[in-house]
Amino acid sequence: MTKIDKVLYTGRTHTIGGRDGFARSDDHQLDVKLSPPGSAHAGTNPEQLFAAGWSACFIGAMGLAAAKRKIKLPADLAVDAEVDLGTTEGAYFLQARLTVSIPGIEPELARTLVEEAHQTCPYSKATRGNINVELKLA
Repeated sequence: MTKIDKVLYTGRTHTIGGRDGFARSDDHQLDVKLSPPGSAHAGTNPEQLFAAGWSACFIGAMGLAAAKRKIKLPADLAVDAEVDLGTTEGAYFLQARLTVSIPGIEPELARTLVEEAHQTCPYSKATRGNINVELKLA
């Protein structure tokens, strides 16, 4: 396991009530009602929050990969993240798909940027070897 030498940022939240509760960050920038996945209740769920965080981080990692090559990424670069919650033999698991759209970048270069971002992104590192992850180009 890799130990962090220098902490750059710590996200802090306080959650009450689990999937039917509320979560708030210590700086109050995040204040969200939580609800079970697929329910008609108001609020979001942990899988949506994880997908949003991962896709935002992945775009940042793509920016690093592009900068190393002195490539400017298009403003409409997008990552559609899908995080599935499911069961196998009664145990809960996640799996994910990241579909990356990089308009104006040749497919071979786009694949290289996506693969490098997947090696760099902390969310990708955290999930590597733990859940099934599929990467696709749109």
